[in-house]
Amino acid sequence: MSLLRPPVHPDDHVDGSFRAPVTLVEYGDFECPFCAGAYYTVKALQQVLGPRLRFVFRCFPLAAEHAHALSAAEAAEAAGAQERFWPMYDMLFENQQALEWPDLAEYAARLGIDLDTFLRDVRTHRFVDRVRANLRSGALSGVNGTPTFFINDVRHDGNWDFESLSRAIEAARTGISPSL
Repeated sequence: MSLLRPPVHPDDHVDGSFRAPVTLVEYGDFECPFCAGAYYTVKALQQVLGPRLRFVFRCFPLAAEHAHALSAAEAAEAAGAQERFWPMYDMLFENQQALEWPDLAEYAARLGIDLDTFLRDVRTHRFVDRVRANLRSGALSGVNGTPTFFINDVRHDGNWDFESLSRAIEAARTGISPSL
């Protein structure tokens, strides 16, 4: 059993209440097609579970496999510095086939992000250390691909379709193991 290292902390990108009984953490890559599928699964879970679910996303770009993954992660972090991480997260996954620099700048402009600051941040790689910290955290937590999920700090090794994650989340919430 792999545990999340470090556990969720104030610097994480968190969507949902800290009082939620279940925390779902995803290590993901904005250019990974499997993460794009997981994106819609997570959105459905958030809609169904509402305040009972807290979601955390940690950028885990697989740069050797996805040419735009690192720049997309840096763009998301730069947006996060302007309190726009989640809108940029949505924009990147919903436009996964368009992750070139002009696309990222266009998304930032559409989201009302200060473009000069955003462009300076991504050009100077201001947030690359934060992304690298997520990569180290993922490695310490046993992440070897994306998407990788943790439910209440324990790695979820099952499927990440809606039904599978829903059952695992319910088991974590109630303390009753799901039937296989």
